[in-house]
Amino acid sequence: MTATLDGATAAGTEVKEISLAQAVNRALRDAMTADEKVVVFGEDVGVLGGVFRVTDGLTRDFGEDRCFDTPLAEAGIMGTAIGMAMYGFRPVVEMQFDAFSYPAFEQIASHLAKMRNRTRGKLPLPVVVRVPYGGGIGGVEHHSDSSEGYFVSTPGLHVVTPATVSDAYTLLRAAIESDDPVIFMEPKRLYWSKDQLSTTGPGVRQSAQIGKAAVRRQGTDATLIAYGPTVQTALEAAEAGAAEGFDLEVVDLRSLVPFDDETVTASVRKTGRAVVIHEAAGFGGTGAEIAARISERCFHWLEAPVRRVTGFDIPYPPPKLERHHLPSVDRILDAVASLQWEDR
Repeated sequence: MTATLDGATAAGTEVKEISLAQAVNRALRDAMTADEKVVVFGEDVGVLGGVFRVTDGLTRDFGEDRCFDTPLAEAGIMGTAIGMAMYGFRPVVEMQFDAFSYPAFEQIASHLAKMRNRTRGKLPLPVVVRVPYGGGIGGVEHHSDSSEGYFVSTPGLHVVTPATVSDAYTLLRAAIESDDPVIFMEPKRLYWSKDQLSTTGPGVRQSAQIGKAAVRRQGTDATLIAYGPTVQTALEAAEAGAAEGFDLEVVDLRSLVPFDDETVTASVRKTGRAVVIHEAAGFGGTGAEIAARISERCFHWLEAPVRRVTGFDIPYPPPKLERHHLPSVDRILDAVASLQWEDR
């Protein structure tokens, strides 16, 4: 039986060749089937099914009490989610585009992230905030931001971002089941990427866990550390680098908070060199924290300073210029070539 977005699926069904957007839909659908306390809401997520059709069919199949539209008021969406979580629900809310989450940030930073600590553990808030983010789709500012840095630097939040169809499903199921708030960053340009997905079989649900990175490509010369939309770019750079004699390892972080120091440290200690890649601006970005952690834990193994390949320190550029702003294969290989090679 093949899964579709029309509600014909059932939990446990084998799924073949679906998109990342469909995998997110499937995770929402299976979570809503498994737990009646899971509710989905946000701008246009109901009848329309979301601007990217990620919530397609959920209102029809689960009713307007389980998946519903809200006013265009992100702070109100977030405040409602916090209130519902306090009364036992597991809300999954959508911020329609990355920068649309900024009006909700006060609720996220002041209440969502702090409630468990504020109540000495008595009141956890199991809320998932879905944030479609990143560039590469020809969108304008407010539609192409990479806002993960704001959430990563806010204690009390988990922050994850899938780069594959399988991870989109398993990470979102894990996020919904978590008793702590999770910011679920969805790379927009990967929504239409396709791959095989199975939701059955031993170890499927453990294949991607919050707090666990994945080595996507083995290598010995340098480690490319990426997440979300830049993982595919890093893999392309590794393939192109092989033609130039570089054997590059690629680590997909998947989880920014908690951070998987063990996997990253093991990789960099093996290769001795590291390049961190992300779309957000470099100054004060997540890559700065990653580079610091590598320097602290791998100093005696490093053959060269950790390099970063990031977006420029500017507001997101117009669509026709974004190809210059986003990390590219050439920029990554330039960084690799600068890692103080004595024999090249």
